[in-house]
Amino acid sequence: MEMKLPFSVDLSDKVCVVTGAGGVLMREFAKALCACGARVALLDINEEACKAVAAEIGENALPLPTNCLDKAALLAAREQVHAKFGKVNFLINGAGGNNPRATCDNETMTPDLSDEVKSFFSLEESGLRFVFDLNITSAFLTTQVFAEDMVKTGGNIINISSMNGFRPLTKIPAYSAAKAGISNFTEWLAVHFAPCGIRVNAIAPGFFVTNQNRDLLFKDGEPTPRTHKILGHTPQNRFGEVSDLIGTLLFLSSDAASGFVTGTVIPVDGGFNAYSGV
Repeated sequence: MEMKLPFSVDLSDKVCVVTGAGGVLMREFAKALCACGARVALLDINEEACKAVAAEIGENALPLPTNCLDKAALLAAREQVHAKFGKVNFLINGAGGNNPRATCDNETMTPDLSDEVKSFFSLEESGLRFVFDLNITSAFLTTQVFAEDMVKTGGNIINISSMNGFRPLTKIPAYSAAKAGISNFTEWLAVHFAPCGIRVNAIAPGFFVTNQNRDLLFKDGEPTPRTHKILGHTPQNRFGEVSDLIGTLLFLSSDAASGFVTGTVIPVDGGFNAYSGV
């Protein structure tokens, strides 16, 4: 496997767990880490997806189809990582996402909104719980399980936040609140684990086209109104490419480069967070 990296760091001493490893962003994160010498366990509820990523990487990848909301399954996965690679000293909490049940049709509420429109009042409680579990509970449980390996030896945790953690986006209240929670949880963990030599940071991607949001951004191959609004508020006037995230990932992955960096949430967003709209 060959992967073009913006620069290389030595991760040959890292045993890394990546959750959500079958997704568009996390599969590239896993490839980059392995290209720098890390041994990586790929956790994803989608068995086919995580095995496909492992096949691309080779012997330094271990596919582990796992439900990250099932602590017993996570503990079983940890045993398999121990048997294959040894103790975990690096965790990327990449599992997450949104759900249509927790998404409004309109950006704002108006008094004359039709009953046929899915408003805030008609969002399903199950959708809210699903989104919070997928983002917050999964990060909580995977950190509980895998950070236990790091308490005596030190380690590194990278969470995946979002622009929603800085600026809540219209239509997606549950996802915005959940990602704000991830940013806050990152800061809490950084303080809590600092005496153990465990660093905790987060990457907050701006707008990237993924399998989850593609239908919201393009219809019949053409940009939707939401796409035009996003790009109009992104000073670089483009969507991010996965390669745009790799440099930040490698910086945070390297103890030599970022050993005094903990409790940060780094936007990689083409200027979206800095732009006021004026």
